[in-house]
Amino acid sequence: MKNLFLAAAFILCFKSYSQTQPFPANKTYVNGLMAASKNSQDVTDSYTTWKTNFVETCNNGRYRVKNGTNPSSQTFSEGIGYGMLLSAYMADKTLFDGLWLYYKDNVNGNRVMNWRINGCSGTDGANGATDAELDAAFALIVADYQWASAGTINYKSDAQTLITAIKTHEVEANTFVLKPGDAFGGSQITNPSYFSPAYYRAFGTFTNDTSFWNSVASKAYTVINSNLTQNNAVGGLVSDWCEASGNYSSEANGYANQGKTYTYDAARTPWRIAVDYLWYGTTAAKTYSEKSSDFVRLTLGGTANIKDGYNQNGALIGQWHNAPFVGAFACAAMGGGNQAHLDASYTDLKNLNEPGNYFNHTLKTLYLLALTGNFYLPPNATLSNNDFELEKSAITLYPNPSNDKFTVSAPEKSLISIISPQGNIISEQKTTSETTEINLANHSSGLYLIKITSDNKSITKKVILK
Repeated sequence: MKNLFLAAAFILCFKSYSQTQPFPANKTYVNGLMAASKNSQDVTDSYTTWKTNFVETCNNGRYRVKNGTNPSSQTFSEGIGYGMLLSAYMADKTLFDGLWLYYKDNVNGNRVMNWRINGCSGTDGANGATDAELDAAFALIVADYQWASAGTINYKSDAQTLITAIKTHEVEANTFVLKPGDAFGGSQITNPSYFSPAYYRAFGTFTNDTSFWNSVASKAYTVINSNLTQNNAVGGLVSDWCEASGNYSSEANGYANQGKTYTYDAARTPWRIAVDYLWYGTTAAKTYSEKSSDFVRLTLGGTANIKDGYNQNGALIGQWHNAPFVGAFACAAMGGGNQAHLDASYTDLKNLNEPGNYFNHTLKTLYLLALTGNFYLPPNATLSNNDFELEKSAITLYPNPSNDKFTVSAPEKSLISIISPQGNIISEQKTTSETTEINLANHSSGLYLIKITSDNKSITKKVILK
């Protein structure tokens, strides 16, 4: 009896720490190029440095990300969002949970985190910064995929709640313009580097609200393209801040260069837009990525010549060669169509060494995740939550795991859809009997989803192909 108890305890313990996708995932995106020398060890090394230098323990299982400068006692909501993305993809559950608990400890009345905190507690800058909310919400979706939502934190419910808060307080009513915070902005001032159209598409699916979030994604490209056109920009050099019309904003006077240049805000834009191409193949994202990549490859003469700031006409105003700029342009190169340039860009980023700079090193680590196939779209963000209504007792699937073939027992005339680890539907078939054989022998190993639809109800099951 004692042995049985110990065995049961072991199983429960193992289950509580199990995960769907250990690092590294090393996925190949459906769209875009991959660097020939990509190596997940580069991510591991960068993450270890980031965690050592910028993560600090607070009380009650909370963690924060130190700003690192001006002074290190400060915590930015941006850093918590970045940290949640990093820890979710690195399968670092303890850190992820601690960062999310810290986020929730420091929210305002709209349930978004105050943008600047003194150390472990104490608001020093009130109200939200939308990029932090977007990163945190998507990280919760990844966490729901990684660890499910049956434990002490319901990642799915928390993601849905935060996405609703973003929709309600950080998207301008009736225009679909992303506000830079819950307490200001909209058509009169917005920040293109916050635009995350790939996230929006995932939010729409995850919350059964695709029409709204697709409209926010579409508006992002309208604003970006207007900004480039209105200001005769070279390549993809958007300004740090602008109006929804694309013109410079009179409300940006307090920001660097009145928000009119491509500096440390705008530098992140090629990364965020490239992800929309890698995950979804969005034409507008590919066009923007090509513009950004060609600016570096053709106008600058290569990645080694990147500096940290430009006027929109391409005139140099920066002086430093660093990760926020190099890495974002490297991500754009994944959609740029030139393998040699992508390879050089990856090597350039990998060799940059700024371990004491919070912003630069954090972004370097995030960019490396994307460049190595470890910043992926999880399958739970490709299926609506309405896809789990069919009576589970009517469905069986075996063996699982399998080396090649699965047998599905489901009602006759059901539709069976097979979804790849990258979230793509690779086959669909109607059942002609109550048992159907699925042969995945010609596909790579990994986690697949099998969606069975019958009488307008459906259920999705996970299977592992060895």
